[in-house]
Amino acid sequence: MTETGRCGWCGDDPLYVAYHDTEWGVPEYDGRALWEKLVLDGFQAGLAWITILRKRDAFRAAFEGFEPATIARWGDADVARLLADPGIVRHRGKIEATIGNARAWLDLGGSEAFADRMWAYVDGAPLQTDRASLAEVPGFTPLSVRVSKDLKKAGFRFCGPTITYAWMQATGLVNDHVTTCHRHTQLR
Repeated sequence: MTETGRCGWCGDDPLYVAYHDTEWGVPEYDGRALWEKLVLDGFQAGLAWITILRKRDAFRAAFEGFEPATIARWGDADVARLLADPGIVRHRGKIEATIGNARAWLDLGGSEAFADRMWAYVDGAPLQTDRASLAEVPGFTPLSVRVSKDLKKAGFRFCGPTITYAWMQATGLVNDHVTTCHRHTQLR
């Protein structure tokens, strides 16, 4: 927690503060946007989220707006193109996983079906937590383990329990703003 009444993880970087104050933890009901954020959380594995946030516009350009129907048709030439793009994280496994995840997303039925499926895990409403400090926020939960297993069973990759929990927090399936953060009550 900082003296500004925010979760301490965002520090004082203006981009991070804006993300914390306007996006992180806000319930996302659009299935395509949920998928995009899951992909970006997968790219974040092993890196700081601020790295992905700083490259997000480049990711959106390189991945053609994260349109799953487009990405699902991509092949080796597209992987090579993305591996040569200095604006994004150039990791073959994550790029190939994104293509496969687009196919899995389509197989699940697309935007509305994906959103409905993800929100069903929390009965359609954000889980509310009352964590007083960042030390109380877990890296994953039994629910994120279950969601991760279900996603993997559906063909998704780079969605382990920790990535899945970070994604659930970011997309508002869980309100994990600490109780002393001004956003905790706003998103309750």
